[in-house]
Amino acid sequence: MASSDKQSALDYINQMFPTEASLSGVEPLMQKIHSEIRRVDAEILAAVRQQSNSGSKAREDLAAATHAVQELLYKMQEIKSKAEQSETMVQEICRDIKKLDFAKKHITTTITALHRLTMLVSAVEQLQAMASKRQYKEAAAQLEAVNQLCSHFEAYRDFQKITELREKFKSIKQILKSHVFSDFSSLGTGKETEESNLLQQLSDACLVVDALEPSVREELVKNFCSRELTSYQQIFEGAELAKLDKTERRYAWIKRRLRTNEEIWKIFPSSWHVSYLLCIQFCKLTRTQLVDILNNLKEKPDVGTLLLALQRTLEFEEELAEKFGGGSRNKESGSDTGEDTTESSSQTISDIRKKYEKKLTAHHGSEGEDQDGHKDLSVPDAGFNFRGIISSCFEPYLAVYVELEERTLMEHLEKLVQEETWEIEEGSQTNILSSSMQVFLIIRRTLKRCSALTKKQTLFNLFKVFQRILKAYATKLFLRLPKGGTGLVAAATGMDGQIKTSDKDERLICYIVNTAEYCHTTSGELAENVSKIVDPQYADSIDMSEVQDEFSAVITKALITLVHGIETKFDSEMAAMARVPWGTLESVGDQSGYVNGINTILTSSIPVLGRLLSPIYFQFFLDKLASSLGPRFYLNIFKCKQISETGAQQMLLDTQAVKTILLEIPSLGKQVSAASGYSKFVSREMSKAEALLKVILSPIDSVADTYCALLPEGTPSEFQRILDLKGLKRTDQQSILDDYNKRGAGTYQQSIKTVVPSAPNTVVAPNQPTPAGIIPLKEEIVARAAALGRGAATTGIRRILALTESTTKDRKDGPLRKLFIG
Repeated sequence: MASSDKQSALDYINQMFPTEASLSGVEPLMQKIHSEIRRVDAEILAAVRQQSNSGSKAREDLAAATHAVQELLYKMQEIKSKAEQSETMVQEICRDIKKLDFAKKHITTTITALHRLTMLVSAVEQLQAMASKRQYKEAAAQLEAVNQLCSHFEAYRDFQKITELREKFKSIKQILKSHVFSDFSSLGTGKETEESNLLQQLSDACLVVDALEPSVREELVKNFCSRELTSYQQIFEGAELAKLDKTERRYAWIKRRLRTNEEIWKIFPSSWHVSYLLCIQFCKLTRTQLVDILNNLKEKPDVGTLLLALQRTLEFEEELAEKFGGGSRNKESGSDTGEDTTESSSQTISDIRKKYEKKLTAHHGSEGEDQDGHKDLSVPDAGFNFRGIISSCFEPYLAVYVELEERTLMEHLEKLVQEETWEIEEGSQTNILSSSMQVFLIIRRTLKRCSALTKKQTLFNLFKVFQRILKAYATKLFLRLPKGGTGLVAAATGMDGQIKTSDKDERLICYIVNTAEYCHTTSGELAENVSKIVDPQYADSIDMSEVQDEFSAVITKALITLVHGIETKFDSEMAAMARVPWGTLESVGDQSGYVNGINTILTSSIPVLGRLLSPIYFQFFLDKLASSLGPRFYLNIFKCKQISETGAQQMLLDTQAVKTILLEIPSLGKQVSAASGYSKFVSREMSKAEALLKVILSPIDSVADTYCALLPEGTPSEFQRILDLKGLKRTDQQSILDDYNKRGAGTYQQSIKTVVPSAPNTVVAPNQPTPAGIIPLKEEIVARAAALGRGAATTGIRRILALTESTTKDRKDGPLRKLFIG
């Protein structure tokens, strides 16, 4: 900023004196500037002097303002003092007024209390007179008035006069109570017909009872109900009617009593619910008497009588629930109930069961509805449940019913099995035996009958009966499966344990598999339904796993039997294969006759099995068949006498043909969904036989190396048998065996793991290096083994079945398949 001002001054001087000649004007300019400075100083001096004069005036104004404020504060204090004096004066005036108000209030209260006391004394005297004359209607109104008047004197309880009046009022109420109870004792004795005004008098007495304490009404109703039930107790405790078959007459008695006294009992206010409370006491008393009857039975009760009594009890409870609860659980069965009441107590068990079947749908279907939706909430104990109040006493004695149902179910089962044709009609889509569906139909009907009677221990016991029935049916299916040969003849001919199956037998096995699967699924659904119906305390114990295991075992046994049956059909073909003179064959031709036989057996059986079995069971059957036929074909080669090179080539051709036939089985059964995994399975099983034949084809000098390469887990005895098949004499075999034994199986297995890949269809690398200390295989021998086998098998004969099982287990075919593995 200073530099810019300096620059401006220089610019100004340069502008005023641009040349040296112009410097002559410096003096005049300086004089002009000095004169201007003097003028400004004079103006400043004048301004300062003027400002000094105005400051003294301001101080005078400030002093005046301060004085005015002080005067204002003084006046305010004076006003405040006068206000306090005025407030004191007003308070003194109000104090006198309050005294007058309190005096007026006390006088008013005293006058009112005296007036009410006069009224109370008068009302008590009037009430005493009404009580002595039994004027119930007027006394009821007077009771209300006295109660209201007494409520005003709650604060004066300690005053003697008030205490005397309250005691007198209490004694009057006691007198009224005794009069009312005395008058009500004549109700039902016949006096109401002789004295026309008695009912009206009792109706008025009910008003008095309502005006008294609630306990009085409860005591009166209880006494009335007990008096009404006294005759019932005397009648049905006698030897003649104290029987189970007379149960229906009990309910007829109370219904008749309610109907005949309906008009008379209208004297009771509807809010008392006398009929409702009477029925509750009746039910409790009836239950006690029925328990005594059941306990005193010397032998098991008759099932028909017991069920009839239980059914009548259930119907009666339902009527009470509808009458007092407003709910309806069995409206549709009303007509049936009417018919039941006309039937005799000697009704047969079969007739009772027919009725249960008719009633069950409505009885059980609406059970889950809101039973309390229309209940009268003004009813005392509105939550009281009539259903089960009497019928539950039958529960411990229903074992005879469960035993009867079990005998009946077992009889039905035997009859169904005897009548079973074990065939399926043409065009049927289920391929399930009709007896299985009938068994579950009968079980469902039995379940409906029982659930209409009880849902507690008896239903749970009946569920256990269902388990035994289904296990028995599983046993029937199991015993129906074809059996192997037994006895001395079978053992002598080598047929012991072998199963021969015809085409009909194969169809039957498929039907049994499908039936067992249906029973397995349906039994689980049955358990689920029962768990929803049964009492919650038993729901967790409802389990059908043991029954389902039984049917799973039937399925497994049936499929294994089917495999064994097919294997037995192969016996003749395997024998024919062993009888072929493989050592003298001159040329390789078409596939042998036994191969055609195998093809004929499979083409005749597989389409039917594929049509009848579900994909999961058909796949299981195929796996078992391949795991059985592959090792069997391999072992059957050793049964041949001698195999020449031409014979080995012919047999290798036959092996390829058998392999092709096995691979075409899924298409024959029209179930190709699992063909990929099955094809790998068959290829692995048949590769062992191919490897064996390629060892037989190998030259004598390299047979040991080829055997170790293609069959690394082979044994010396097996290797010796191969030498026999090649036609070598024992003397010629010794050197080869010694060479094989010197090498050692462990060394060869270790070397093979290095040289031969584990995949069955992989070519062996000829130049693969071997670790030190291991005898290397010659490149030409390895190459020859690769050419012959197109890959070396890595599984031995002892592991064929184990590998089959493990492969099957590794397949993720769902939970049902896992039931049959291992």
